[in-house]
Amino acid sequence: MSRQRKPALTMFADHDAYIAEAPKDLRPLLVRLRAQLARALPDAEEVIAYKMPGFRIGQSIIAGYAAFSKQCGLYLSPSAIKSHADDIAAAGLKSTKTGVTFSPSQPIPEGLVKKLALASRRDQNL
Repeated sequence: MSRQRKPALTMFADHDAYIAEAPKDLRPLLVRLRAQLARALPDAEEVIAYKMPGFRIGQSIIAGYAAFSKQCGLYLSPSAIKSHADDIAAAGLKSTKTGVTFSPSQPIPEGLVKKLALASRRDQNL
C-alpha cells in the first residue's frame, strides 16, 4: 500500500493569482485591502512572501495579507499592532502580535489600514 503524498502548497505568481484562489466571498475584501495598502505605501513593491501577498520596501516586508476559509488577515510589525490596539478594538476586530483579522461582516476600516501600514513602515525605519 503506497502512501498518499500531500499536495504541495500553491505558490502564487502575484497578488491577482492569490486573490483569484481565495474564497469567493473574501475576494472583494482582498481587492479593497490591496488598493488601500497600495495607496498607503505608494513606493512599495508588490511581492509574494511567506506564501502570501505583501508590500516590500527595500528588503523589508511592510505589510502582508491573507485569506482563510471565513476571514482575512492583515499582517504588520508587532509594534504597529501594539501602538494601535485601541483603534483595532474600537473597530471590533481581533488582533494577534502581528496581525488583525476581519471578515465580510466586520471589514477593516480604510483609515485603520492606512494607520497600521504607515506605523509598520515607521517601525522599520523606512
